[in-house]
Amino acid sequence: MADGEASGLLLLGLPPRPPPEGGEEEEEEEETEQPNGTDDSGKTESHKPDVEIIDDEVKIEMEEAEQESIKEPNTNLLDPLSNPLREKHISIQRTLADLEKLADLKEGCLTTSASENAGDKKLCPLCPEERFKACSGHKLYRHIQNLHWKVSVEFEGYRMCICHLPCHPVKPNVSADLISAKMGSHYHCLICSATITRRTDMTGHVKRHVNKGETESRFMSAPKPTCEIVKEADTDVQVLPNYTTPQKTDSYFNPKMKLNRQLTVCALAVLAEERKPLECLDAFGATGIMGLQWAKHLGNSVKVTINDYNEKSVTMIRENCHLNKMKVVMNLREEEDCDEAVEEGEENFPVIEVTKMDANVIMHLRAFDFIHLDPFGSSVNYLDAAFRNVRNLGIVSVTSTDISSLYSKAQHVAQRHYGCNIVRTEYYKELAARMIVAAVARAAARCNKGIEVLLTVALEHFVLVEVRVLRGPSPADDTAKKIRYLIHCQWCEERVFKKEGNMIEENPYRQLPCDCHSRMTGKTAIELGPLWSGSLFNTAFLRRMLFEAVQYGLEDIQPLLKTLICEAECTILKQFSIHGPSNQNKQEECGVIIRTPDATAEYFVVHGKRTGNEVSQNGAKRQKLESNAEHPAFYYNIHRHSIKGMNMPKLNKFLHYLSQAGYRVSRTHFDPMGVRTNVPLVQFKSILVKYSTPTYTGGPTESPLHSSEDSQPVTESDFAEESI
Repeated sequence: MADGEASGLLLLGLPPRPPPEGGEEEEEEEETEQPNGTDDSGKTESHKPDVEIIDDEVKIEMEEAEQESIKEPNTNLLDPLSNPLREKHISIQRTLADLEKLADLKEGCLTTSASENAGDKKLCPLCPEERFKACSGHKLYRHIQNLHWKVSVEFEGYRMCICHLPCHPVKPNVSADLISAKMGSHYHCLICSATITRRTDMTGHVKRHVNKGETESRFMSAPKPTCEIVKEADTDVQVLPNYTTPQKTDSYFNPKMKLNRQLTVCALAVLAEERKPLECLDAFGATGIMGLQWAKHLGNSVKVTINDYNEKSVTMIRENCHLNKMKVVMNLREEEDCDEAVEEGEENFPVIEVTKMDANVIMHLRAFDFIHLDPFGSSVNYLDAAFRNVRNLGIVSVTSTDISSLYSKAQHVAQRHYGCNIVRTEYYKELAARMIVAAVARAAARCNKGIEVLLTVALEHFVLVEVRVLRGPSPADDTAKKIRYLIHCQWCEERVFKKEGNMIEENPYRQLPCDCHSRMTGKTAIELGPLWSGSLFNTAFLRRMLFEAVQYGLEDIQPLLKTLICEAECTILKQFSIHGPSNQNKQEECGVIIRTPDATAEYFVVHGKRTGNEVSQNGAKRQKLESNAEHPAFYYNIHRHSIKGMNMPKLNKFLHYLSQAGYRVSRTHFDPMGVRTNVPLVQFKSILVKYSTPTYTGGPTESPLHSSEDSQPVTESDFAEESI
């Protein structure tokens, strides 16, 4: 009975019971002391109650062990970190031979009990006896191969075979007859020891572990996931293989945001020319690529702080700092201690501070000169904290990636996040940019601060806004006054900002240049906003950014910066003046006097090449006059207003036609076929019709001028029909 008890306990994974102290020895002594003539039957009968008591105790312990084995997987699911180091389950094997050896070991453990009851029959190690009874060796081999080995999930050389042991918890409402059927058909996870019933669910469970980078097993020392090294602007970053999916990884790195990072570097470089050293913050570090580029390009001119709330991201940021040969400190006190004990050859290494806290907390605790916000989605939740402690004349850079709400695809989300009413229009990208600037302006005004917009870029994947902070209630009041509503005509898409004032106007349609309300029945216009009605660009700041881009060799953003300069000045002039790096001078920018390079040492970039002073005085005067006036709000898409049956002119020629008519005109980065101009929509269409040629299908040819003049009055009368 002792062998049966030990084998039963070993089957349940429990240690064998220790023998009682001196109990068996006393019994043997009593047996030896008995006389030869005594009857043994009386001795066996006297020991029968003890054997029954032992059997009852063994049964109770086995039942308790079964209940604990049923409860144990559930506790592992609730607290996966409670027991991080333990042996793997017997259903997880590398080869079929290992599973066969396991059956042999199971037979060896039950040699005495199984041989007495079933002869040479063997039990399956992954099935209970009531489900699969003991059988011969060849039948057991087919059972293991066809059921357990084939019905499995593979992962990194291991097979998680199907298990029918009482490991998975049973629902309390299951009847006793179905318990045996319900307690089987589950898999044990190699990584987190969870039990999954379905094979497809187990496959998805393992894939989720891989997407999160959790490939380390709790049972064995699995190899770490291979990391990729991505290089951008002389900066190396180490990322996981799934770095392009932000929902499934802790180290999100988007290569499409390269222009965003380079624009931010140039803006920080311009600010570093005004005052040194700068304390700049990357509130959402992820891989740390943004802060690393700041330290790479600007060196000791900036004190970089990279923050992230995720522990894995903070660890990866430290590794990337060491990869780029930069010193890492966790707080300012460590930086002072690090400066005292500097090793040889490390005195020129930039120092980066890496913090792990919420973005709102660190911006409330410390003051910075430059703050960059790039959360996954909307950034409205961090604007109040950003303007709380930002220093005067500092810069706040905001990147928003919630494109669905910004570009009018989810209008209810825009109403909830930004408090703006918007619709899909031809100028939806500029509408999104003005909506973000309005939210930034309101957050700054709540902290008694005003803003001056330096740069606004809206591309396919993001919207970037950079503003300069002006302290004081007066700048805050001036900023708040520039937040106004927009009147948009739904028929011809003409638009105009509402006039300032609190008086209610009887007929707000009079503010629109079009006459759609008088010719159409019903309500033809809607009110959008509130939006930012001021300028979106700063010409002087953009020119200095262009100079920094040329100096640091950032060629990808130079065409974009040239387009932004033309758009800010609303001109089609292809010559851009950038200042040389010597002879600092004072220049007024947005009402703020800042130090900039001397304007006398000028260089001009003509079609991407740097030359000497080749621009005439008339061109300089024209640039000076145009820089004083704000650029027109919004733009028109030339394809949206084209006339059916007419071939419109090329875009560059059409810009010259508008300029010759006396209007300010330029291209825009918001739309490759957009035209930013101060011309009303009626004159815009008339000029477009004037220089368009009809589409001929045959017949006598006519001169383009004659055909356009003949078609002009007809198309002007059909403007409403074409727009409808």
